[in-house]
Amino acid sequence: MAILNIVKDGDEILRKRSREISAVDEKILTLLEDMKETMHKAGGVGLAAVQVGKLKRVIVIDIGTEELELINPKMLKMSGSQESLEGCLSCPDRWGITRRPLRVEVETLTREGKTVRKKAEGFLAKAICHEMDHLEGKLFYDEALRMLTPEEMKEYE
Repeated sequence: MAILNIVKDGDEILRKRSREISAVDEKILTLLEDMKETMHKAGGVGLAAVQVGKLKRVIVIDIGTEELELINPKMLKMSGSQESLEGCLSCPDRWGITRRPLRVEVETLTREGKTVRKKAEGFLAKAICHEMDHLEGKLFYDEALRMLTPEEMKEYE
């Protein structure tokens, strides 16, 4: 496994749409492991492959109580609404208040290449939406309700 470099805001790759992968092979499995190690080392809860310079529709998420690997994810359902603080490993020192669905259902491939459906709510649903936005070339602040100043961020620490 390896720690990968996280691409930072301003790099044009973050604004590109990621491509579907054709097969879950050893390269993808290695990428998943490297992405998890990178995300944990950086203290994040989610990471999309584009954030490590790979235009592939691959995501890892670990919210502490649940860990997900999403390969070629497709959003099937969204419902409810939640507003909360959001940041991003690719946008250090930027924080904003976002509105995301409270519940989601996605279709994804497993490591074995099987198609499965996953349901999530609350914080996990927010993380899935955030990472899926990366696959479309979007960053969390593109549609944030409002960005926070450094002084306002102190209230959340």
